[in-house]
Amino acid sequence: MNETINNPRLIVGLGSCGIAAGAENIYKFLEEKIKLNPQLNIKLGITGCNGMCHREPLVEYHDNEGKSFLYGDLTEKKISIIWDNHFSSGKVMEKLLMKGTDPSTSEGKFLSKQRRIVLRNCGEMDPESIDEYIARGGYEALAKAIREGSDWIINEITVSGLRGRGGAGFPTGLKWSLAKKEISGKKYVVCNADEGDPGAFMDRSVLEGDPHSVIEGMAVCAIAIGAEYGYIYCRAEYPLAVSRLEKAIFEATQKNILGDNVLGTGKRLHIKVKEGAGAFVCGEETALMASIEGKRGMPVPRPPFPAQKGLWSYPTNLNNVETYANIPWIIINGGAAFASVGTEKSKGSKVFALAGKIKRGGLVEVPMGITIKEILEDIAGGSSTMRALKAVQMGGPSGGCIPANMFDTRVDYDEVNRTGAIMGSGGMVVMDETTCMVDVAKFFLNFTKNESCGKCTFCRIGTTRMLEILNRICEGNGKPSDIDLLEDLSYKVKNTSLCGLGQSAPNPVLTTIKYFRQEYEAHINEHRCPAGVCKALTTFEINAEKCTGCNACLINCPVKAIEGERGKAGSYTIVQDICIKCGVCRDVCRFSAVETK
Repeated sequence: MNETINNPRLIVGLGSCGIAAGAENIYKFLEEKIKLNPQLNIKLGITGCNGMCHREPLVEYHDNEGKSFLYGDLTEKKISIIWDNHFSSGKVMEKLLMKGTDPSTSEGKFLSKQRRIVLRNCGEMDPESIDEYIARGGYEALAKAIREGSDWIINEITVSGLRGRGGAGFPTGLKWSLAKKEISGKKYVVCNADEGDPGAFMDRSVLEGDPHSVIEGMAVCAIAIGAEYGYIYCRAEYPLAVSRLEKAIFEATQKNILGDNVLGTGKRLHIKVKEGAGAFVCGEETALMASIEGKRGMPVPRPPFPAQKGLWSYPTNLNNVETYANIPWIIINGGAAFASVGTEKSKGSKVFALAGKIKRGGLVEVPMGITIKEILEDIAGGSSTMRALKAVQMGGPSGGCIPANMFDTRVDYDEVNRTGAIMGSGGMVVMDETTCMVDVAKFFLNFTKNESCGKCTFCRIGTTRMLEILNRICEGNGKPSDIDLLEDLSYKVKNTSLCGLGQSAPNPVLTTIKYFRQEYEAHINEHRCPAGVCKALTTFEINAEKCTGCNACLINCPVKAIEGERGKAGSYTIVQDICIKCGVCRDVCRFSAVETK
Protein backbone atom coordinates (compact mmCIF):
# COMPACT_ATOMS: atom_id res chain seq x y z
CA MET A 1 0.00 0.00 0.00
CA ASN A 2 3.07 2.29 -0.11
CA GLU A 3 3.93 2.35 -3.80
CA THR A 4 4.50 5.73 -5.40
CA ILE A 5 1.45 7.38 -6.93
CA ASN A 6 2.97 6.76 -10.38
CA ASN A 7 2.27 3.05 -9.95
CA PRO A 8 -1.43 2.21 -10.17
CA ARG A 9 -2.51 -0.57 -7.83
CA LEU A 10 -5.33 -3.07 -7.59
CA ILE A 11 -6.09 -4.45 -4.12
CA VAL A 12 -8.36 -7.49 -3.77
CA GLY A 13 -10.09 -8.29 -0.48
CA LEU A 14 -8.94 -11.80 0.36
CA GLY A 15 -10.38 -12.44 3.78
CA SER A 16 -12.45 -15.58 4.28
CA CYS A 17 -15.65 -13.70 3.44
CA GLY A 18 -14.19 -12.43 0.18
CA ILE A 19 -12.82 -15.83 -0.76
CA ALA A 20 -16.21 -17.43 -0.04
CA ALA A 21 -17.84 -14.87 -2.33
CA GLY A 22 -15.45 -15.62 -5.19
CA ALA A 23 -12.59 -13.15 -4.68
CA GLU A 24 -9.90 -15.71 -5.58
CA ASN A 25 -11.32 -15.95 -9.10
CA ILE A 26 -11.34 -12.14 -9.32
CA TYR A 27 -7.70 -12.09 -8.19
CA LYS A 28 -6.68 -14.70 -10.77
CA PHE A 29 -8.52 -12.79 -13.51
CA LEU A 30 -6.69 -9.57 -12.62
CA GLU A 31 -3.37 -11.38 -12.32
CA GLU A 32 -3.73 -12.72 -15.86
CA LYS A 33 -4.84 -9.35 -17.27
CA ILE A 34 -1.87 -7.60 -15.69
CA LYS A 35 0.52 -10.16 -17.21
CA LEU A 36 -1.01 -9.59 -20.63
CA ASN A 37 -0.83 -5.79 -20.27
CA PRO A 38 2.60 -4.98 -18.78
CA GLN A 39 2.51 -1.48 -20.31
CA LEU A 40 -0.14 -0.49 -17.74
CA ASN A 41 2.39 -1.05 -14.92
CA ILE A 42 -0.36 -2.07 -12.50
CA LYS A 43 0.64 -3.65 -9.18
CA LEU A 44 -1.65 -6.33 -7.71
CA GLY A 45 -2.02 -6.81 -3.98
CA ILE A 46 -4.31 -8.23 -1.31
CA THR A 47 -5.92 -7.06 1.89
CA GLY A 48 -8.23 -8.45 4.56
CA CYS A 49 -11.90 -7.78 5.20
CA ASN A 50 -12.85 -4.10 5.59
CA GLY A 51 -16.07 -5.09 7.36
CA MET A 52 -18.39 -4.91 4.35
CA CYS A 53 -18.90 -8.63 4.03
CA HIS A 54 -22.28 -7.94 2.42
CA ARG A 55 -20.54 -6.32 -0.57
CA GLU A 56 -17.85 -8.93 -1.23
CA PRO A 57 -15.96 -9.51 -3.47
CA LEU A 58 -14.29 -6.10 -3.22
CA VAL A 59 -11.54 -4.56 -5.35
CA GLU A 60 -9.93 -1.19 -4.69
CA TYR A 61 -8.14 0.66 -7.51
CA HIS A 62 -5.53 3.34 -6.89
CA ASP A 63 -4.78 5.22 -10.09
CA ASN A 64 -1.57 7.00 -11.03
CA GLU A 65 -2.94 10.31 -9.73
CA GLY A 66 -3.40 8.97 -6.23
CA LYS A 67 -7.20 8.65 -6.43
CA SER A 68 -8.87 5.49 -5.12
CA PHE A 69 -12.01 3.73 -6.31
CA LEU A 70 -13.79 0.85 -4.58
CA TYR A 71 -15.87 -1.67 -6.47
CA GLY A 72 -18.10 -4.24 -4.76
CA ASP A 73 -20.55 -7.07 -5.46
CA LEU A 74 -18.18 -8.22 -8.17
CA THR A 75 -18.49 -11.14 -10.54
CA GLU A 76 -16.07 -12.21 -13.24
CA LYS A 77 -18.35 -10.56 -15.80
CA LYS A 78 -18.42 -7.27 -13.88
CA ILE A 79 -14.67 -7.18 -13.29
CA SER A 80 -14.10 -7.83 -16.98
CA ILE A 81 -16.24 -4.80 -17.86
CA ILE A 82 -14.48 -2.65 -15.24
CA TRP A 83 -11.08 -3.76 -16.52
CA ASP A 84 -11.90 -2.84 -20.11
CA ASN A 85 -13.33 0.55 -19.19
CA HIS A 86 -11.59 1.80 -16.03
CA PHE A 87 -8.40 -0.07 -15.24
CA SER A 88 -7.12 -0.08 -18.81
CA SER A 89 -8.88 2.95 -20.33
CA GLY A 90 -9.53 5.33 -17.40
CA LYS A 91 -13.33 5.45 -17.71
CA VAL A 92 -14.80 5.18 -14.19
CA MET A 93 -17.79 2.83 -13.97
CA GLU A 94 -19.98 5.00 -11.75
CA LYS A 95 -22.89 2.54 -11.54
CA LEU A 96 -20.66 -0.19 -10.16
CA LEU A 97 -18.68 2.08 -7.85
CA MET A 98 -19.11 2.10 -4.09
CA LYS A 99 -19.61 5.64 -2.85
CA GLY A 100 -17.22 5.79 0.09
CA THR A 101 -18.10 7.81 3.17
CA ASP A 102 -20.92 9.96 1.75
CA PRO A 103 -23.51 9.68 4.59
CA SER A 104 -26.38 9.57 2.09
CA THR A 105 -25.13 6.30 0.59
CA SER A 106 -25.34 2.74 1.86
CA GLU A 107 -21.57 2.65 2.41
CA GLY A 108 -21.60 5.99 4.19
CA LYS A 109 -24.34 4.88 6.55
CA PHE A 110 -22.43 1.71 7.29
CA LEU A 111 -19.28 3.65 8.20
CA SER A 112 -20.54 6.96 9.64
CA LYS A 113 -21.15 5.84 13.23
CA GLN A 114 -18.19 3.51 13.51
CA ARG A 115 -15.06 4.15 15.57
CA ARG A 116 -12.33 1.91 14.16
CA ILE A 117 -9.52 1.17 16.61
CA VAL A 118 -9.20 -2.61 16.45
CA LEU A 119 -10.14 -2.59 12.76
CA ARG A 120 -7.92 0.41 11.94
CA ASN A 121 -5.76 -1.59 9.51
CA CYS A 122 -8.23 -4.21 8.31
CA GLY A 123 -8.92 -3.71 4.63
CA GLU A 124 -6.25 -1.00 4.52
CA MET A 125 -3.03 -3.01 4.23
CA ASP A 126 -1.56 -6.31 3.09
CA PRO A 127 -1.84 -8.60 6.13
CA GLU A 128 0.99 -10.76 4.81
CA SER A 129 3.50 -7.90 4.71
CA ILE A 130 5.27 -6.81 7.89
CA ASP A 131 6.77 -3.90 5.95
CA GLU A 132 3.30 -2.46 5.30
CA TYR A 133 2.44 -2.82 8.97
CA ILE A 134 5.65 -1.04 9.98
CA ALA A 135 4.96 1.70 7.41
CA ARG A 136 1.63 2.32 9.16
CA GLY A 137 3.33 2.76 12.53
CA GLY A 138 3.47 -0.90 13.43
CA TYR A 139 5.71 -1.95 16.34
CA GLU A 140 6.23 1.66 17.42
CA ALA A 141 4.05 0.85 20.43
CA LEU A 142 6.35 -2.02 21.36
CA ALA A 143 9.41 0.20 21.12
CA LYS A 144 7.70 2.83 23.27
CA ALA A 145 6.61 0.24 25.81
CA ILE A 146 10.18 -1.03 26.16
CA ARG A 147 11.47 2.53 26.68
CA GLU A 148 8.84 3.45 29.26
CA GLY A 149 8.85 0.21 31.25
CA SER A 150 6.32 -2.15 32.77
CA ASP A 151 4.87 0.18 35.42
CA TRP A 152 4.14 2.83 32.81
CA ILE A 153 2.53 0.27 30.49
CA ILE A 154 0.20 -1.09 33.14
CA ASN A 155 -0.73 2.42 34.28
CA GLU A 156 -1.71 3.41 30.71
CA ILE A 157 -3.78 0.26 30.23
CA THR A 158 -5.45 0.87 33.60
CA VAL A 159 -6.18 4.52 32.75
CA SER A 160 -7.67 3.40 29.41
CA GLY A 161 -10.36 1.42 31.21
CA LEU A 162 -9.99 -1.39 28.67
CA ARG A 163 -11.98 -4.44 29.74
CA GLY A 164 -11.43 -7.91 28.35
CA ARG A 165 -13.26 -8.27 25.04
CA GLY A 166 -13.65 -12.03 25.33
CA GLY A 167 -16.95 -11.66 27.17
CA ALA A 168 -16.26 -11.44 30.90
CA GLY A 169 -15.17 -7.80 30.75
CA PHE A 170 -12.48 -8.08 33.45
CA PRO A 171 -10.29 -4.93 33.70
CA THR A 172 -7.21 -5.57 31.56
CA GLY A 173 -4.88 -3.35 33.55
CA LEU A 174 -5.75 -5.17 36.78
CA LYS A 175 -5.25 -8.55 35.15
CA TRP A 176 -1.81 -7.54 33.88
CA SER A 177 -0.79 -6.10 37.24
CA LEU A 178 -1.68 -9.36 39.00
CA ALA A 179 0.53 -11.32 36.59
CA LYS A 180 3.36 -8.79 36.97
CA LYS A 181 3.37 -9.13 40.78
CA GLU A 182 4.02 -12.86 40.65
CA ILE A 183 7.64 -13.84 41.19
CA SER A 184 8.59 -16.67 38.84
CA GLY A 185 11.46 -17.81 36.66
CA LYS A 186 9.08 -18.17 33.71
CA LYS A 187 5.86 -16.47 32.64
CA TYR A 188 3.55 -16.84 29.65
CA VAL A 189 1.36 -14.55 27.60
CA VAL A 190 -1.51 -16.32 25.82
CA CYS A 191 -4.01 -15.14 23.20
CA ASN A 192 -7.40 -16.81 23.13
CA ALA A 193 -8.32 -17.02 19.43
CA ASP A 194 -10.66 -19.97 19.93
CA GLU A 195 -13.68 -18.10 18.60
CA GLY A 196 -16.53 -20.60 18.63
CA ASP A 197 -19.85 -18.74 18.90
CA PRO A 198 -22.23 -19.43 15.99
CA GLY A 199 -22.47 -16.23 13.98
CA ALA A 200 -19.26 -14.73 15.38
CA PHE A 201 -16.27 -13.95 13.15
CA MET A 202 -14.65 -10.87 14.71
CA ASP A 203 -11.41 -12.51 15.83
CA ARG A 204 -11.01 -14.44 12.59
CA SER A 205 -11.26 -11.25 10.54
CA VAL A 206 -8.75 -9.39 12.73
CA LEU A 207 -6.27 -12.27 12.54
CA GLU A 208 -6.70 -12.49 8.77
CA GLY A 209 -6.60 -8.72 8.20
CA ASP A 210 -4.10 -7.45 10.78
CA PRO A 211 -2.23 -10.27 12.56
CA HIS A 212 0.70 -8.04 13.56
CA SER A 213 -1.48 -5.83 15.77
CA VAL A 214 -2.36 -8.88 17.89
CA ILE A 215 1.27 -9.98 18.04
CA GLU A 216 2.34 -6.46 19.01
CA GLY A 217 -0.32 -6.31 21.72
CA MET A 218 0.93 -9.61 23.12
CA ALA A 219 4.52 -8.35 23.00
CA VAL A 220 3.59 -5.22 24.96
CA CYS A 221 1.86 -7.42 27.53
CA ALA A 222 4.95 -9.63 27.74
CA ILE A 223 7.11 -6.59 28.50
CA ALA A 224 4.62 -5.46 31.14
CA ILE A 225 4.41 -8.74 33.06
CA GLY A 226 7.91 -10.08 32.37
CA ALA A 227 6.99 -12.96 30.06
CA GLU A 228 9.36 -14.51 27.53
CA TYR A 229 7.04 -17.07 25.95
CA GLY A 230 3.65 -16.82 24.28
CA TYR A 231 0.98 -18.89 22.58
CA ILE A 232 -1.83 -17.96 20.23
CA TYR A 233 -4.52 -20.62 20.61
CA CYS A 234 -6.40 -20.53 17.31
CA ARG A 235 -8.97 -23.03 16.13
CA ALA A 236 -7.87 -25.17 13.22
CA GLU A 237 -11.10 -24.28 11.37
CA TYR A 238 -9.45 -20.91 10.67
CA PRO A 239 -6.71 -22.05 8.23
CA LEU A 240 -6.24 -18.62 6.64
CA ALA A 241 -5.88 -16.95 10.04
CA VAL A 242 -3.39 -19.62 11.15
CA SER A 243 -1.38 -19.24 7.95
CA ARG A 244 -1.16 -15.45 8.22
CA LEU A 245 -0.31 -15.62 11.93
CA GLU A 246 2.54 -18.03 11.30
CA LYS A 247 3.88 -15.86 8.49
CA ALA A 248 3.63 -12.76 10.68
CA ILE A 249 5.50 -14.47 13.53
CA PHE A 250 8.19 -15.65 11.11
CA GLU A 251 8.68 -12.17 9.62
CA ALA A 252 8.70 -10.54 13.07
CA THR A 253 11.34 -13.01 14.20
CA GLN A 254 13.45 -12.33 11.10
CA LYS A 255 13.44 -8.62 11.96
CA ASN A 256 14.32 -9.22 15.64
CA ILE A 257 10.93 -7.97 16.76
CA LEU A 258 10.41 -11.40 18.28
CA GLY A 259 13.08 -13.90 19.31
CA ASP A 260 16.13 -13.66 21.54
CA ASN A 261 16.91 -9.98 20.94
CA VAL A 262 13.67 -8.01 20.75
CA LEU A 263 14.36 -4.72 18.93
CA GLY A 264 18.02 -5.03 19.89
CA THR A 265 17.31 -4.74 23.62
CA GLY A 266 18.40 -8.22 24.63
CA LYS A 267 14.87 -9.07 25.76
CA ARG A 268 13.41 -12.42 24.69
CA LEU A 269 9.95 -13.27 23.41
CA HIS A 270 9.03 -16.41 21.50
CA ILE A 271 5.44 -16.85 20.29
CA LYS A 272 3.92 -20.00 18.82
CA VAL A 273 0.56 -20.79 17.26
CA LYS A 274 -1.29 -23.70 18.84
CA GLU A 275 -4.18 -25.03 16.75
CA GLY A 276 -7.27 -26.11 18.66
CA ALA A 277 -9.46 -29.00 17.57
CA GLY A 278 -12.72 -27.06 17.69
CA ALA A 279 -13.94 -27.76 21.23
CA PHE A 280 -16.13 -24.83 22.32
CA VAL A 281 -15.23 -25.46 25.96
CA CYS A 282 -11.61 -24.61 25.15
CA GLY A 283 -12.66 -20.99 24.98
CA GLU A 284 -12.67 -21.21 28.79
CA GLU A 285 -9.20 -20.19 29.93
CA THR A 286 -8.31 -23.17 32.12
CA ALA A 287 -9.54 -25.64 29.49
CA LEU A 288 -7.60 -23.71 26.84
CA MET A 289 -4.37 -23.97 28.82
CA ALA A 290 -4.93 -27.67 29.41
CA SER A 291 -5.27 -28.11 25.65
CA ILE A 292 -2.01 -26.25 25.01
CA GLU A 293 -0.34 -28.61 27.49
CA GLY A 294 -1.56 -31.58 25.47
CA LYS A 295 -4.28 -32.58 27.90
CA ARG A 296 -7.99 -32.95 27.35
CA GLY A 297 -9.58 -29.49 27.37
CA MET A 298 -11.53 -29.52 30.62
CA PRO A 299 -11.97 -26.62 33.07
CA VAL A 300 -10.50 -26.75 36.56
CA PRO A 301 -11.60 -24.79 39.65
CA ARG A 302 -10.26 -21.30 40.34
CA PRO A 303 -8.42 -20.05 42.39
CA PRO A 304 -5.60 -20.29 41.73
CA PHE A 305 -6.13 -17.99 38.77
CA PRO A 306 -3.91 -18.14 35.66
CA ALA A 307 -2.05 -15.01 36.81
CA GLN A 308 -0.86 -17.06 39.78
CA LYS A 309 -0.66 -20.55 38.35
CA GLY A 310 -1.44 -20.92 34.68
CA LEU A 311 0.27 -22.64 31.77
CA TRP A 312 2.46 -25.45 33.09
CA SER A 313 1.81 -23.95 36.55
CA TYR A 314 3.64 -20.71 35.67
CA PRO A 315 2.03 -17.24 35.93
CA THR A 316 0.12 -16.59 32.73
CA ASN A 317 -1.81 -13.68 31.27
CA LEU A 318 -4.61 -14.60 28.93
CA ASN A 319 -6.65 -12.18 26.79
CA ASN A 320 -8.54 -12.56 23.56
CA VAL A 321 -7.71 -11.29 20.07
CA GLU A 322 -9.68 -8.05 20.24
CA THR A 323 -8.22 -7.10 23.61
CA TYR A 324 -4.65 -7.43 22.37
CA ALA A 325 -5.44 -5.62 19.11
CA ASN A 326 -6.44 -2.53 21.13
CA ILE A 327 -3.11 -2.36 22.95
CA PRO A 328 -0.83 -0.77 20.29
CA TRP A 329 -3.34 2.05 19.73
CA ILE A 330 -3.59 2.70 23.47
CA ILE A 331 0.19 2.76 23.95
CA ILE A 332 0.70 5.22 21.07
CA ASN A 333 -2.31 7.48 21.74
CA GLY A 334 -2.47 7.17 25.51
CA GLY A 335 -4.90 5.54 27.92
CA ALA A 336 -6.83 8.79 28.36
CA ALA A 337 -7.58 8.96 24.62
CA PHE A 338 -9.10 5.48 24.72
CA ALA A 339 -11.05 6.30 27.89
CA SER A 340 -12.56 9.36 26.20
CA VAL A 341 -14.54 6.98 23.97
CA GLY A 342 -17.49 5.05 25.39
CA THR A 343 -19.29 5.18 28.72
CA GLU A 344 -18.25 5.56 32.33
CA LYS A 345 -17.79 1.85 32.96
CA SER A 346 -17.37 0.58 29.39
CA LYS A 347 -14.57 2.44 27.65
CA GLY A 348 -13.43 2.45 24.05
CA SER A 349 -14.98 0.72 21.07
CA LYS A 350 -16.39 -2.76 20.48
CA VAL A 351 -16.30 -4.94 17.39
CA PHE A 352 -19.47 -6.80 16.45
CA ALA A 353 -20.18 -9.42 13.81
CA LEU A 354 -23.61 -8.85 12.29
CA ALA A 355 -25.33 -11.93 10.88
CA GLY A 356 -28.86 -13.07 10.19
CA LYS A 357 -31.82 -11.12 8.80
CA ILE A 358 -29.94 -7.86 8.31
CA LYS A 359 -29.24 -5.85 5.14
CA ARG A 360 -25.63 -4.90 5.71
CA GLY A 361 -24.04 -7.88 7.42
CA GLY A 362 -20.39 -7.93 8.34
CA LEU A 363 -18.04 -6.39 10.87
CA VAL A 364 -18.61 -3.09 12.62
CA GLU A 365 -16.64 -1.34 15.33
CA VAL A 366 -18.69 1.13 17.33
CA PRO A 367 -18.10 3.30 20.39
CA MET A 368 -19.39 1.82 23.63
CA GLY A 369 -22.67 3.48 24.59
CA ILE A 370 -24.24 3.32 21.14
CA THR A 371 -27.66 1.67 21.16
CA ILE A 372 -28.49 -1.68 19.61
CA LYS A 373 -31.06 0.13 17.48
CA GLU A 374 -28.40 2.43 16.01
CA ILE A 375 -26.25 -0.58 15.10
CA LEU A 376 -29.06 -2.59 13.54
CA GLU A 377 -30.95 0.19 11.78
CA ASP A 378 -28.57 3.09 11.11
CA ILE A 379 -25.41 1.09 10.41
CA ALA A 380 -26.74 -2.28 9.26
CA GLY A 381 -29.79 -0.96 7.42
CA GLY A 382 -32.50 -2.90 9.23
CA SER A 383 -34.27 -6.04 8.12
CA SER A 384 -33.19 -7.75 4.92
CA THR A 385 -36.54 -9.48 4.52
CA MET A 386 -38.97 -6.52 4.57
CA ARG A 387 -40.35 -8.04 7.77
CA ALA A 388 -40.07 -6.47 11.18
CA LEU A 389 -37.07 -7.33 13.31
CA LYS A 390 -38.02 -9.40 16.32
CA ALA A 391 -34.89 -9.94 18.42
CA VAL A 392 -31.12 -10.08 18.44
CA GLN A 393 -29.07 -12.83 20.07
CA MET A 394 -26.05 -11.29 21.77
CA GLY A 395 -23.17 -13.28 23.22
CA GLY A 396 -23.72 -16.48 21.25
CA PRO A 397 -24.78 -19.67 23.06
CA SER A 398 -23.69 -18.03 26.32
CA GLY A 399 -25.79 -14.95 25.67
CA GLY A 400 -29.46 -14.24 25.34
CA CYS A 401 -32.18 -12.86 23.10
CA ILE A 402 -32.97 -9.16 23.40
CA PRO A 403 -36.43 -8.28 21.99
CA ALA A 404 -37.05 -5.44 19.54
CA ASN A 405 -38.79 -3.31 22.17
CA MET A 406 -35.47 -3.19 24.05
CA PHE A 407 -33.29 -2.16 21.11
CA ASP A 408 -32.74 1.20 22.85
CA THR A 409 -30.41 -0.70 25.22
CA ARG A 410 -26.93 0.79 25.10
CA VAL A 411 -23.90 -1.30 24.25
CA ASP A 412 -22.47 -1.28 27.74
CA TYR A 413 -21.41 -4.31 29.80
CA ASP A 414 -23.77 -3.54 32.67
CA GLU A 415 -26.79 -2.54 30.57
CA VAL A 416 -26.54 -5.60 28.34
CA ASN A 417 -26.15 -7.85 31.38
CA ARG A 418 -29.34 -6.40 32.86
CA THR A 419 -31.30 -7.75 29.89
CA GLY A 420 -30.20 -11.30 30.70
CA ALA A 421 -27.86 -11.41 27.71
CA ILE A 422 -24.12 -10.71 27.77
CA MET A 423 -21.80 -8.68 25.58
CA GLY A 424 -19.83 -11.84 24.86
CA SER A 425 -17.10 -11.65 22.29
CA GLY A 426 -19.32 -9.62 19.97
CA GLY A 427 -21.67 -11.76 17.91
CA MET A 428 -25.08 -10.38 16.94
CA VAL A 429 -27.49 -12.77 15.26
CA VAL A 430 -30.47 -10.76 14.03
CA MET A 431 -33.94 -12.32 13.76
CA ASP A 432 -37.18 -11.21 12.14
CA GLU A 433 -40.79 -12.18 12.82
CA THR A 434 -40.41 -15.49 10.95
CA THR A 435 -38.07 -16.72 13.71
CA CYS A 436 -39.46 -19.07 16.34
CA MET A 437 -37.92 -18.16 19.69
CA VAL A 438 -38.52 -21.64 21.12
CA ASP A 439 -36.62 -23.06 18.17
CA VAL A 440 -33.81 -20.53 18.75
CA ALA A 441 -33.49 -21.61 22.37
CA LYS A 442 -33.43 -25.23 21.22
CA PHE A 443 -30.70 -24.49 18.65
CA PHE A 444 -28.34 -22.82 21.10
CA LEU A 445 -29.00 -25.32 23.89
CA ASN A 446 -28.31 -28.19 21.50
CA PHE A 447 -24.98 -26.52 20.71
CA THR A 448 -23.91 -26.11 24.34
CA LYS A 449 -25.17 -29.58 25.27
CA ASN A 450 -23.00 -31.11 22.55
CA GLU A 451 -20.00 -28.96 23.54
CA SER A 452 -20.16 -29.70 27.27
CA CYS A 453 -17.03 -31.46 28.46
CA GLY A 454 -19.24 -33.58 30.73
CA LYS A 455 -17.36 -32.87 33.93
CA CYS A 456 -20.28 -31.28 35.81
CA THR A 457 -23.40 -33.37 36.37
CA PHE A 458 -25.91 -30.57 35.86
CA CYS A 459 -24.17 -29.28 32.76
CA ARG A 460 -23.94 -32.77 31.27
CA ILE A 461 -27.36 -34.11 32.25
CA GLY A 462 -29.30 -30.92 32.98
CA THR A 463 -28.80 -29.47 29.50
CA THR A 464 -29.82 -32.85 28.03
CA ARG A 465 -33.08 -32.86 30.00
CA MET A 466 -33.75 -29.24 29.01
CA LEU A 467 -33.22 -30.05 25.36
CA GLU A 468 -35.63 -32.98 25.60
CA ILE A 469 -38.29 -30.63 26.97
CA LEU A 470 -37.73 -28.10 24.20
CA ASN A 471 -37.91 -30.83 21.58
CA ARG A 472 -41.24 -32.08 22.80
CA ILE A 473 -42.61 -28.52 22.96
CA CYS A 474 -41.62 -27.98 19.33
CA GLU A 475 -43.17 -31.32 18.39
CA GLY A 476 -46.52 -30.38 19.93
CA ASN A 477 -46.21 -32.57 23.01
CA GLY A 478 -45.42 -29.89 25.57
CA LYS A 479 -47.05 -29.70 28.99
CA PRO A 480 -48.15 -26.55 30.85
CA SER A 481 -45.64 -27.37 33.59
CA ASP A 482 -42.74 -27.47 31.13
CA ILE A 483 -42.03 -23.73 31.27
CA ASP A 484 -41.58 -23.76 35.05
CA LEU A 485 -39.51 -26.94 34.78
CA LEU A 486 -37.23 -25.32 32.20
CA GLU A 487 -36.68 -22.32 34.45
CA ASP A 488 -35.97 -24.53 37.46
CA LEU A 489 -33.44 -26.62 35.56
CA SER A 490 -31.86 -23.48 34.10
CA TYR A 491 -31.02 -22.02 37.48
CA LYS A 492 -29.69 -25.32 38.74
CA VAL A 493 -27.39 -25.67 35.73
CA LYS A 494 -26.21 -22.06 36.18
CA ASN A 495 -25.56 -22.41 39.91
CA THR A 496 -23.81 -25.79 39.92
CA SER A 497 -21.60 -25.70 36.82
CA LEU A 498 -17.88 -25.15 37.20
CA CYS A 499 -17.12 -23.03 34.14
CA GLY A 500 -18.67 -20.32 32.03
CA LEU A 501 -20.05 -22.75 29.45
CA GLY A 502 -22.39 -24.42 31.93
CA GLN A 503 -23.09 -21.27 33.90
CA SER A 504 -24.28 -19.45 30.79
CA ALA A 505 -25.79 -22.33 28.78
CA PRO A 506 -29.35 -21.64 30.02
CA ASN A 507 -29.26 -17.94 29.06
CA PRO A 508 -30.98 -18.38 25.66
CA VAL A 509 -33.75 -20.40 27.34
CA LEU A 510 -34.23 -17.95 30.20
CA THR A 511 -34.31 -14.87 27.99
CA THR A 512 -36.71 -16.37 25.45
CA ILE A 513 -39.04 -17.40 28.27
CA LYS A 514 -38.71 -13.95 29.84
CA TYR A 515 -39.43 -11.95 26.68
CA PHE A 516 -41.34 -14.42 24.48
CA ARG A 517 -43.29 -16.50 26.98
CA GLN A 518 -46.41 -16.21 24.81
CA GLU A 519 -44.66 -18.25 22.10
CA TYR A 520 -43.97 -21.07 24.54
CA GLU A 521 -47.61 -20.93 25.65
CA ALA A 522 -48.84 -20.98 22.03
CA HIS A 523 -46.77 -24.11 21.36
CA ILE A 524 -48.02 -25.85 24.49
CA ASN A 525 -51.61 -24.68 24.88
CA GLU A 526 -52.66 -23.98 21.30
CA HIS A 527 -50.41 -26.50 19.51
CA ARG A 528 -49.34 -23.66 17.22
CA CYS A 529 -45.99 -22.18 16.22
CA PRO A 530 -46.68 -18.45 15.65
CA ALA A 531 -43.61 -18.06 13.46
CA GLY A 532 -44.39 -21.09 11.31
CA VAL A 533 -41.06 -22.80 11.96
CA CYS A 534 -41.94 -25.91 13.97
CA LYS A 535 -43.32 -28.25 11.30
CA ALA A 536 -45.44 -30.36 13.61
CA LEU A 537 -47.37 -27.23 14.64
CA THR A 538 -47.55 -25.32 11.35
CA THR A 539 -49.81 -25.22 8.33
CA PHE A 540 -49.21 -22.78 5.47
CA GLU A 541 -52.21 -21.32 3.65
CA ILE A 542 -52.62 -18.67 0.95
CA ASN A 543 -54.94 -15.77 1.74
CA ALA A 544 -56.98 -15.36 -1.44
CA GLU A 545 -57.69 -11.69 -0.72
CA LYS A 546 -53.97 -10.85 -0.60
CA CYS A 547 -52.84 -13.14 -3.42
CA THR A 548 -52.06 -11.24 -6.65
CA GLY A 549 -51.33 -14.30 -8.76
CA CYS A 550 -47.69 -13.27 -9.20
CA ASN A 551 -46.60 -16.92 -9.44
CA ALA A 552 -43.55 -16.55 -7.14
CA CYS A 553 -44.72 -19.21 -4.69
CA LEU A 554 -45.50 -21.74 -7.43
CA ILE A 555 -42.13 -21.26 -9.14
CA ASN A 556 -40.13 -21.58 -5.92
CA CYS A 557 -41.98 -24.44 -4.20
CA PRO A 558 -39.46 -27.33 -4.13
CA VAL A 559 -42.15 -30.06 -4.11
CA LYS A 560 -44.75 -28.47 -6.44
CA ALA A 561 -47.35 -28.32 -3.67
CA ILE A 562 -48.98 -25.13 -5.01
CA GLU A 563 -51.80 -25.10 -7.54
CA GLY A 564 -53.53 -22.23 -9.28
CA GLU A 565 -54.10 -20.33 -12.50
CA ARG A 566 -51.08 -18.29 -13.50
CA GLY A 567 -51.72 -14.57 -13.24
CA LYS A 568 -55.16 -14.97 -11.65
CA ALA A 569 -55.36 -13.26 -8.28
CA GLY A 570 -56.65 -15.40 -5.44
CA SER A 571 -56.49 -18.67 -7.38
CA TYR A 572 -53.50 -20.24 -5.64
CA THR A 573 -53.83 -22.92 -2.97
CA ILE A 574 -51.40 -25.21 -1.13
CA VAL A 575 -51.93 -28.97 -1.34
CA GLN A 576 -51.40 -29.94 2.29
CA ASP A 577 -50.68 -33.60 1.59
CA ILE A 578 -47.69 -32.58 -0.54
CA CYS A 579 -46.47 -29.55 1.44
CA ILE A 580 -43.26 -30.18 3.42
CA LYS A 581 -43.69 -26.94 5.43
CA CYS A 582 -40.35 -25.50 4.36
CA GLY A 583 -41.70 -21.95 4.36
CA VAL A 584 -40.20 -20.99 0.99
CA CYS A 585 -43.58 -19.85 -0.31
CA ARG A 586 -43.93 -17.40 2.56
CA ASP A 587 -40.38 -16.16 2.18
CA VAL A 588 -40.73 -15.32 -1.52
CA CYS A 589 -44.22 -13.79 -1.33
CA ARG A 590 -43.94 -10.00 -1.51
CA PHE A 591 -47.57 -9.44 -0.56
CA SER A 592 -47.75 -11.38 2.74
CA ALA A 593 -50.37 -13.63 1.19
CA VAL A 594 -48.89 -16.84 2.61
CA GLU A 595 -49.94 -17.18 6.22
CA THR A 596 -49.38 -19.73 8.98
CA LYS A 597 -52.18 -21.45 10.83
